[in-house]
Amino acid sequence: MKLPEKFTDKMKILLKDEYDSYLASLDDTRYFGLRINTLKTEPADLIPKLPFSLTPVSWCKEGFYYSDDVRPAKHPYYNAGLYYIQEPSAMSTGSMIDIRPGDRVLDLCAAPGGKSTQAAAKLKGRGIIVSNDISASRCKALLKNIEISGVPNAVITNETPEKLANRFVGFFNKIIVDAPCSGEGMFRKDPEAVKSWDTHKTEMCITLQRQILSSADKMLSTGGTLAYSTCTFAPEEDEMMISEFLSLHDDYELIDIDKSLGFDSGRPEWASDCPQDLKKCARLWPHKIKGEGHFLALLRKKGTDDFLPSSSFSSICASDKNLSEYRKFMKEYMNSDITDNLELHNQSLMRIPMGIDLHGLRVMRSGLYIGDVKKNRFEPSQAFAMCLKKEEVKNVIDFAPTDENVIRYLKGESFSVDSAEGWVLVCIDGYPLGWGKVQNKRLKNKYLSSWKI
Repeated sequence: MKLPEKFTDKMKILLKDEYDSYLASLDDTRYFGLRINTLKTEPADLIPKLPFSLTPVSWCKEGFYYSDDVRPAKHPYYNAGLYYIQEPSAMSTGSMIDIRPGDRVLDLCAAPGGKSTQAAAKLKGRGIIVSNDISASRCKALLKNIEISGVPNAVITNETPEKLANRFVGFFNKIIVDAPCSGEGMFRKDPEAVKSWDTHKTEMCITLQRQILSSADKMLSTGGTLAYSTCTFAPEEDEMMISEFLSLHDDYELIDIDKSLGFDSGRPEWASDCPQDLKKCARLWPHKIKGEGHFLALLRKKGTDDFLPSSSFSSICASDKNLSEYRKFMKEYMNSDITDNLELHNQSLMRIPMGIDLHGLRVMRSGLYIGDVKKNRFEPSQAFAMCLKKEEVKNVIDFAPTDENVIRYLKGESFSVDSAEGWVLVCIDGYPLGWGKVQNKRLKNKYLSSWKI
């Protein structure tokens, strides 16, 4: 691998005797990983069903390595959202931050959604996760990954951190900042990262990182936790950034990260004032662990979380008059019902997590998109299907993974079925893939057109 000379000169100074080992690791085969989605299944249940072998990632109990000749995204289980393809080191941020059901979580630089879906699995459908990205095009991938993973309590925004900070002062008790960075840790995985590296990229990134951290501070409640991560080795973006932040915010303290998982400690000597607490940070080196380069710091905002929802975040519900077709659908086809925090956006029926106020923000998805209320009918959405369990729907078609109709369904084709008339939930091994509508023993395919294979 041809590396920029200024980069190698810098790494020789930082790593000293370890430099040759680091350099040799770049010629090794990269590691491939997936993370099992515990919103839908558990590793012990899914692994025996998979046609390929997995080995555990030590720092993420839902994370596993697979060999480079395997294509898990080609298996229908991927379309059912049972796992997320994710680089193993990138799993460290979501696994180390202590997110619990009911938390109020913000993923500030979220696309394409790896850390958001990981956090959402920890929430187990309770609380809220706001997944934000400043890029509208990247938000499209974020939206799909959130919905295919079956996340029922996500809001997706396309805003600047400053705009969010003006709205959500002290609202979140867990914030993830996977900061834009110079990407030095991804050189083995992504040759384009080498081409785009230059001596000025770090300078540009640290300006953004300062601004993002400042906004995150305003949105974090007392007693809350901030996870800051990068995929770069540059001390200016890692230890020095954290040292600078702590010097400006004496109400924060670092949380020690377990180093027995194969992580190195942070390097205080790489920061100008050498605060020893920086050893509590973690570094993942490609010559020491099975993964790419990564940096992680966990910071706690001192105090207790005494957040109480204001009137701006009160429960809301669309009028029954507008939802008669929805009520009819739920009674006819569902074994469960959703009645709280419902809001109509034109004809789209949304369930807004915690009734959160999103007025004036650029919003890609304001919660769970249940479906469309149309004249004389209600049409359930793909996102709604992905959040369901088989037992919640009255009419289900459940295919085995080897059934040829699975691929036909994922291609958007219609075919004959032996099923009750009307709306049906199409599943694979009991896990939802989407909707269909049966008329005269023929399935009219309702799989989302943009998701078709």
